[in-house]
Amino acid sequence: MSDPAIRAFVDRLASVQTGPDSQNFFDFAAAGNALRRRNLELYLQEMLDRRPDVLLLGEAPGFRGMRITGVPFTNRTMFEGPANEFGLFGPGKGYVLPADSEGIAAEPTATVMWQVLAELEFLPLLWSAYPWHTHVAGRPLSNRTPRASEAALGTPFWQALTEAFSIETVVAVGNVAHRSLQRSGFDVPKIRHPAHGGRSGFKRGLQELLAHSR
Repeated sequence: MSDPAIRAFVDRLASVQTGPDSQNFFDFAAAGNALRRRNLELYLQEMLDRRPDVLLLGEAPGFRGMRITGVPFTNRTMFEGPANEFGLFGPGKGYVLPADSEGIAAEPTATVMWQVLAELEFLPLLWSAYPWHTHVAGRPLSNRTPRASEAALGTPFWQALTEAFSIETVVAVGNVAHRSLQRSGFDVPKIRHPAHGGRSGFKRGLQELLAHSR
């Protein structure tokens, strides 16, 4: 995947029509979405340079996380602060927060994710089974679990990333991702999602995976 291929991938992501209780925060209708598209392009390019061989597939972006930033498992404070332990998201990289991020608290799941990855010194590619925001009807600032039909809509995108990055191992983070992968014929390991008090289970699952692969 080169720069033009990354741009084409993101543009394809932006072109998907989502339902009334789901938001494509990459689409071309809102001006701020251009910043999210650019942020995602930067992340994919930075990760391409680091050549990860594992993809952690989550469920769907949260309204305080990727919906704001455009980058999987990130929140506003990661873009505002210094680079993390892997040298990602630091100042001068070009990441920009859209204006509609003002007043939105940082998603804690993203913070937990990167803390654990740093503790394990492990940098995978991060993505979601349904890479758009699912919310309760009439409540855009809420989260809901993606339906099976929605996860199916996201399948071509994680499949494209596994090919572009020459991913060797895909790991399901939570039940939605696991079911989506199974429906696609993938028999992959599942680990606990870090949300809702799942930090220790998530870390333990990753440790076991890494112990078997190293």
